Amino acid sequence: MAFWVAQSLNALALGGLLFMLASGFSLIFGLMRVANLAHGALFMLGAYAGLAFVKAGLGFWLSALLAAVTVAAVGGVIERGLLRRLQGRTLPQVLLTLGLAFVIADACLMTWGGDPQRLPPPPELSGAMRFGDIVFPRYRLFVIGVSALTALGLWLLVERTRIGAMIRASVDDVGMARAIGISSSLLFTSVFCLGAGLAGLGGVLGGPILSVYPGLDADMLPLALLVVILGGAGSLLGAFVGAYLIGFIHTFGQALVPDLAYIILFVPMVAVLAVAPQGLFGRKLA
Repeated sequence: MAFWVAQSLNALALGGLLFMLASGFSLIFGLMRVANLAHGALFMLGAYAGLAFVKAGLGFWLSALLAAVTVAAVGGVIERGLLRRLQGRTLPQVLLTLGLAFVIADACLMTWGGDPQRLPPPPELSGAMRFGDIVFPRYRLFVIGVSALTALGLWLLVERTRIGAMIRASVDDVGMARAIGISSSLLFTSVFCLGAGLAGLGGVLGGPILSVYPGLDADMLPLALLVVILGGAGSLLGAFVGAYLIGFIHTFGQALVPDLAYIILFVPMVAVLAVAPQGLFGRKLA
């Protein structure tokens, strides 16, 4: 029993990190029709930036905030300075973000070296909590809680605010949204910065669990893509359900059938796409 509960909690922690990564990816793709293949690199950049700020003596909490803001600013530069020039040209945008992923990865390698590094959790969250026969790290419980609060905050933003209404309208039909006066330029930049900032924050929060190492981007991006494919592009609910579904499949796959852990991730994707080509909660994009 203890094994199943502990692994379920591990799956919730991983699912929470995947949600922070994939929610921004999903909103960006749903709104801008851009498959941002640099999103995994932004996750890794956030982890390295948080590590650098912690080593500079700024503390974990301030480091996490600064890393998220830094990566959000990088996202703004990418959208305004590069992607904006290729608006409407899908293949060049995909190739550009793929190239940026390599650039960011190599820049991190040159700056921080090739050895894996562990981002220490805040002292107040060190150690473990005991629930009967189950002992589980405090920090992972914190990640589960933060990811749930992030999901709630994003839901309130998208479903209960004017900005959220503009995002939903643009996801449904960007041409009609422009026709009724929605400023797509500012909205695109804001959503891209939000998605990048969430990826950066996820990287910092994932550092104490996953460690920080070259190739972290390549490990996380395929999982984010699976989440978006399963949940449906542009759907926050889809990103939430898909993230935790992949979190459970990946965690229990590694624990029970490690040789097939990566392969079985694609089984639910094939099954879902055979029934719902737009994903579980996706809609046909205009």
